[in-house]
Amino acid sequence: MSVPYSVLDLAPVVSGSTSAAALRNTLDLARHAERLGYHRYWLAEHHAMPGIASSATAVLIGQVAAATATIRVGSGGVMLPNHAPMVVAEQFGTLEALYPGRIDLGIGRAPGTDQATARALRRSPDALSVDDFPEQLAELRGYFAAGGTVTPAAGNEPPMWLLGSSGYSARLAGLLGLPFAFAHHFSAENTLPALAVYRDAFRPGVLDEPYAMIAVSVVAAETDERARELAQPQALAFLRLRQGRPGPLPSPEETAAHPYTPLERGLIESRVRDQVVGGPETVRDRLGALVKDTAADEVMAVTQVYEHADRIRSYEILAGL
Repeated sequence: MSVPYSVLDLAPVVSGSTSAAALRNTLDLARHAERLGYHRYWLAEHHAMPGIASSATAVLIGQVAAATATIRVGSGGVMLPNHAPMVVAEQFGTLEALYPGRIDLGIGRAPGTDQATARALRRSPDALSVDDFPEQLAELRGYFAAGGTVTPAAGNEPPMWLLGSSGYSARLAGLLGLPFAFAHHFSAENTLPALAVYRDAFRPGVLDEPYAMIAVSVVAAETDERARELAQPQALAFLRLRQGRPGPLPSPEETAAHPYTPLERGLIESRVRDQVVGGPETVRDRLGALVKDTAADEVMAVTQVYEHADRIRSYEILAGL
């Protein structure tokens, strides 16, 4: 590996299975990731999504940390507009106190869900705006200050990251001297501009120098053809999400039977174009080119395939490159 590799997990719920099985798979994958030498293991916050079981992100982080021994575990990320900053500080202060030196707090600016769900999370329409994100972030960071009154957050601050898919969080991360993680897996066209904004805006703060990570959709298999087959259900899931019909990750049989229109095929092709899908040599070459183009300091791979064994195998191949 030319740079550290890490894992982003959404605890995917597949068609015909359950969220309980998805959560058990997350714990199993985390153990494999630690054994394979991955640097960190992050869980993503999404709500009211039938195909994603990682909505109680802080709870799941605690379970993953308990099931492993050395790998860093964190949020990729917690969507701050959905939560009272004090609650986030208490949750992650607890995690840092229990697993010192192993917890990351990745913070996102968008709600990551629809307005009705966001309102249910915060219980107040006045709390839904992302415009006050810098103030929310400052409040959150303040609760971790040593000598503070918010227990166990005070004195137990985990490393904080800002996450983004555009230039806003990139600039803020730079100005605050924080590490920055960019969502290349769903906003590839903005990757280079956002990273340039981050580096141009960077001022020494928590970090002395900028540190940028990119999250990339990766499907690795023994051959290019097999990898493309494995990637198809996730492409159909993305299509259904774009059409306002989110659901579990489709089975290969459902995927093959779907009556694709020309427009749908075009959307899927544009989606797959930004993913890293292939056999070992293809994945190595494409990721190497991406790291060179972006000058990323770390790559976080997200792999969405139907069979859990195929997901483990993809991460095994990636770790061996």
